[in-house]
Amino acid sequence: MYIPAYFEESNPDRLHAFIAEHPLGILTTYGANGLDANHLPFELESRDGSLGILHTHVARANALWKDVASGGEVLVVFRAADAYISPNWYPSKHEHHRQVPTWNYMVVHAHGRVTVRDDERYLRGLVGRLTKHHEAAQPRPWRMGDSAQTFINELLASIVGLEIEITRLVGKFKLGQNKEARDVLGAAHALKAGGQDATGDAMLERLAERSDY
Repeated sequence: MYIPAYFEESNPDRLHAFIAEHPLGILTTYGANGLDANHLPFELESRDGSLGILHTHVARANALWKDVASGGEVLVVFRAADAYISPNWYPSKHEHHRQVPTWNYMVVHAHGRVTVRDDERYLRGLVGRLTKHHEAAQPRPWRMGDSAQTFINELLASIVGLEIEITRLVGKFKLGQNKEARDVLGAAHALKAGGQDATGDAMLERLAERSDY
C-alpha cells in the first residue's frame, strides 16, 4: 500500500484500537485456486512481544481453509467510513482555484501467518467471546446457552477456525493532513452537515493534534 508520510499511522495502540472498532476484515489469501477474499469478523488478541493475534472462523464448506497452508502468508484489511471530498469545501479553493477532488479514508493492513485451527475447544471459546462482545449492547444479550447444546454442537462442527499471527501492521489515515487547517475544517464541517459524521469527526480529531491548529 502506498502511504505518503503525512498519512501514515504507525502507533500500535491506535492500530489495535482501530481493528477493535472495525472488526469485520477482508482476509486476502493466495492458494492453489489463486487469489481469494473473504469478509470475516475478527477477534484481536494482544500478546506481549508481538503485534497481536487475529482469530476468526469460516464455514467448513468454504474451501479457503483447505486452500491455505498453515504458516502461509495472508493479508487482512480493516476499514472505517470513507467520504468523497469536494474542492468547493476548501476556503483556499475560492482564492486561487488550485484544489481538486479527493477521497478520505482510514484503513489498516495486517500482514501475518495463518494457522488452521480445526478443533472444537478453540472454536467454542472463539464463538463464545465474539458473541459476548458483540451482544453486550443488546437489552437482553443472546448467549450460546440460549440454544440447545446439540444445536450449538452441530454448528461448531460446521465451521473451522483460523489464527493469524500479525507480522506487520500498517495504517493509512488519509484525513487531509496535507491541507491547510482551514481547508480541513471546511471539509470536515461539510461532511458532518451531510450526515457523514464518522469521517468528519476523524478529520477534526487528527486536526486537533497538529501544531499549526
